[in-house]
Amino acid sequence: MSINAQENCKNVVMSDAEELDQVARRILRVLQAQGRCTYDELAAQVGLSASAALRRVKRLEDAGVIAGYVALIAPERVGLGLTAYINVRLEKNTEHHKRNPMDQFAAAVQTWPEVVECSALSGEMDFLLRVVVRDMAHYSRFIMDSLLKHPSVQDCKTSFVLQRLKGTTALAV
Repeated sequence: MSINAQENCKNVVMSDAEELDQVARRILRVLQAQGRCTYDELAAQVGLSASAALRRVKRLEDAGVIAGYVALIAPERVGLGLTAYINVRLEKNTEHHKRNPMDQFAAAVQTWPEVVECSALSGEMDFLLRVVVRDMAHYSRFIMDSLLKHPSVQDCKTSFVLQRLKGTTALAV
């Protein structure tokens, strides 16, 4: 390997304050679109040898830039036809000997399989949940038996997805 190629491999992932180099960005774009491509296919698309592409991907994984690999499943194809976004407001007053309501809620969310995404928010509401369920009956059971029974939950407001206009997991790198 030439000195220039060795330097190029060392610079794949820079410090947090700096950006990824262009080759690393091309690798990420290809893997986001074709996560199952071989290293030979990846290398051909980004202009590297297969071994150099493998080293680059390994560095991106080790640095936490590539967080994992998954199969994306069409929810409606597995019987999960209803998606809802739920804004949740938690109680603010706690006794000092109790756990923080946000901590309690965050722990509970991890156990609810219907919740596929949960984000803490600024503003009027505390959390936004993306919930995927079979149907309205399943949604109702989740709300009544899990979410509203949680002691930290003060209020929630739901919006249902009528039509998905865009759905991607790819980031603009």
